[in-house]
Amino acid sequence: MNLSNIKMVVSDMDGTLLNSKHEVSPLFLRLHDQLHQRGIRFVAASGRQYPSMIIKLTQIGEKMSFIAENGALIVENEEMIHAQELPIHTVKEVLNTLKFHEHIEPVVCCANQAYTPSKNPQFIKILEEYYSSHQLIEDAEEIRHAPLKLALYHPVSGEQNIYPVVKDYSQQLQVKISGDFWVDLSHKQANKGVALQKLLDHYGIKRNEILVFGDYLNDIEMLNMTPNSVAMGNAHPEIKAIASMVTESNDNFGVERVLKKLLKS
Repeated sequence: MNLSNIKMVVSDMDGTLLNSKHEVSPLFLRLHDQLHQRGIRFVAASGRQYPSMIIKLTQIGEKMSFIAENGALIVENEEMIHAQELPIHTVKEVLNTLKFHEHIEPVVCCANQAYTPSKNPQFIKILEEYYSSHQLIEDAEEIRHAPLKLALYHPVSGEQNIYPVVKDYSQQLQVKISGDFWVDLSHKQANKGVALQKLLDHYGIKRNEILVFGDYLNDIEMLNMTPNSVAMGNAHPEIKAIASMVTESNDNFGVERVLKKLLKS
């Protein structure tokens, strides 16, 4: 791994940049200042909605790029520069299917708003962490914004209890296991890798000039883009297998440890 020519650092958020309390460390913010001074751009790439991401990174938001909703949305300086929408009829079709699976909680994700028909107060508390801007609805007809993604939650396991239900949609949609309890459905062209390539083209940066961090299956495309790929110590086994190196866990400053090496290189 060559860290001497890095021009952009890209990091997933939950399980990667954020610790288990969903916090950004003060150390990372200090390291970011040093990256910025050297002209190295930072990109946060997450399954979260943009309002939830900016809350975590308000202090540096004007100096960085945001890939939200697993690649369906790119935002810089509060300006939406790319959005890959999901047809509303497809969203309604999936929601109708899920009515027969009461333990699967759906979230319709739009650029600055999320909608859920859930009546489960425990899930609503979880939802508030990832979708700070959200609205409870009775019916899909109440959705007033263009959908970008469907996020599905199960309290035990997304991989075991959601994926088998929606895997047949993979012919027309991108179906991603995005966390222990989450599965995301989005447009075929909506993933973190496609969105990241758009940023690389915009800034004229090559794939071997980026450093990428990730921990889960929705990070595969962007990790595969560069020889400078880093899996977290807490990452899914498939992510550790494809990454160029494995760092410490998100609770043991795994991202920060590699950034320190980058700044010394």
